[in-house]
Amino acid sequence: MLLKELSSLASPLSTGQVDKLKQLTAELSAVQLAWVSGYLSATAEQGSNLLGSETAVQSAPAQTITILYGSQTGNGRGVASELAAKAQAQGYAVNLASMGDYKVRQLKQETILLAVVSTHGEGEAPDDAIELYKFLASKRAPKLENLNYSVLALGDSSYEFFCQTGKDFDDRLSALGAKPLQTLVECDVDYESASELWQESVLEAVKPLIETSGASVVSLSGTGIPGAVVSEFTKQKPYTAELLVSQKLTGRGSDRDVRHVEIDLGESGLSYQAGDALGVWFTNTATLVEELLIKLSLDGDEAVTVGKDALSLKQALIEKKELTQLYPGLIKDWAALSGNAELQSISDDKELTRQFVRNNQLADLVATYSAEVTSTQLLAMLRPITPRLYSIASSQSEVESEVHLTVALVEDEREGAARFGGASQFLAQAQEGAEVKVYVEPNKHFRLPENPETPVIMVGPGTGIAPFRAFMQERAAQGIEGNSWLIFGNPHFEQDFLYQTEWQQYLKDGSLSRIDLAFSRDQAHKIYVQHRIAEQGEELWKWLESGAHFYICGDAERMAKDVHQALLDIAVKFGGKTEEEAEAYFEQLRSDKRYQKDVY
Repeated sequence: MLLKELSSLASPLSTGQVDKLKQLTAELSAVQLAWVSGYLSATAEQGSNLLGSETAVQSAPAQTITILYGSQTGNGRGVASELAAKAQAQGYAVNLASMGDYKVRQLKQETILLAVVSTHGEGEAPDDAIELYKFLASKRAPKLENLNYSVLALGDSSYEFFCQTGKDFDDRLSALGAKPLQTLVECDVDYESASELWQESVLEAVKPLIETSGASVVSLSGTGIPGAVVSEFTKQKPYTAELLVSQKLTGRGSDRDVRHVEIDLGESGLSYQAGDALGVWFTNTATLVEELLIKLSLDGDEAVTVGKDALSLKQALIEKKELTQLYPGLIKDWAALSGNAELQSISDDKELTRQFVRNNQLADLVATYSAEVTSTQLLAMLRPITPRLYSIASSQSEVESEVHLTVALVEDEREGAARFGGASQFLAQAQEGAEVKVYVEPNKHFRLPENPETPVIMVGPGTGIAPFRAFMQERAAQGIEGNSWLIFGNPHFEQDFLYQTEWQQYLKDGSLSRIDLAFSRDQAHKIYVQHRIAEQGEELWKWLESGAHFYICGDAERMAKDVHQALLDIAVKFGGKTEEEAEAYFEQLRSDKRYQKDVY
């Protein structure tokens, strides 16, 4: 029976199950399809003797808990997967899916929905949640009086619109008549404990609503699918890799230090695709910790406990606590501790707090606003270290068991003191052979086209060049020539043209069709990538109209917005569209996965 016929024939499968089956089989090779066919056949044969006794149960199937996640950096997916595993262990039937893979029309058939969603950028929904988010806010959204739901919102209180997407989902579901299993739970960067409490609470709350059964997890993301490969190394259990190279890419005269970092994945079995990110756990420098201990008059050798670990205060600050990124809660706590009126005034104003958080580190806070603090108080106020995600700058087709990164050293000077980013300094100063704890964070919303012959336009100023190096390595390994266009920018040609010889070689051998460069400070007026896009608007429009995929990687706050505006202008000028039509055009490209962003 052909899958396309399933929907029109009498079938024991629901519409949602048919859709999942279609999606799964579309991703499989002939060999994999044969394996799945054999697996299902054997499973059906094994259960045939029980068919008679199960008929009565199947006529009144148990309710399913649908668990959806919208995740930009993988945290939401991780929480949702944990919840699905716990629900399955308790005997519940579970449907685990990315919001991006979920059929929005299925929503009116749901009775229990548990949603985990993060907030991206300035209160925006993550890429995989956009379609569902817009559907819920539209007139097409159905009444949901039969739905029981709960939302876990992930966010970062350092940003103005903390957990906004989760709040919006909760408000909209409620407005459509759905009944909350419990109130919205908002989680900050250190979300683990709050997430665990929520998981326990919602699973307890569904008990009166659902009958337990021999459950299985049906997942559109790979979890639970027979034969799916799941790495044993995760954010919670990273792989201890070896650093091979940390080489400066920028010239002596550059005002920035950008590194090419190579890491050996050894026999870990870790695999990644072009477009994925690498999570890097780091430690703080002993120099920074010593500065803090002196300023706070604390003894680094004092024995302390962090979680279940007993260690010295110095070790705890080096290995366990975030020292280079502030957050509003810490400002408020320190203001109360110091009794300083100026800091209290800052902590009472959200915008002033955001500015202070953005422009200072813990060492600046304690130097400017002195306070007496015990080691116990200090450790309680500080967030745990969280790993940093870097766009992978290599294709495994070329580098095999290695993974490459392009890392800009975050560096600033405040009151004569040098301040560095925690992870970037860790990678920049690491010597050959140093241990680095890493894991792969998949990013299926930043992928090369399924058809490798499809044209690609890549916009990546600065370290945004990283994933496009991976793209080109992958295309070269596939033997693809041409149909690729890079638009790159940085301050100076001589000092800041990252991977210059590689790009020149790609142009020479025909792998890269064209390259447009925007070196902003090599002339009196500044030129950025959006200006090059505008200059080449007519040709770029032709590429888009011929089916090209468009990619942006880099700064979300300014660059990505400026590039988007340049694209809208091109659609108006060369496509003859109104501004509204231009927005709709690129929204459709995004929905068709032809307009993808990896921005931060």
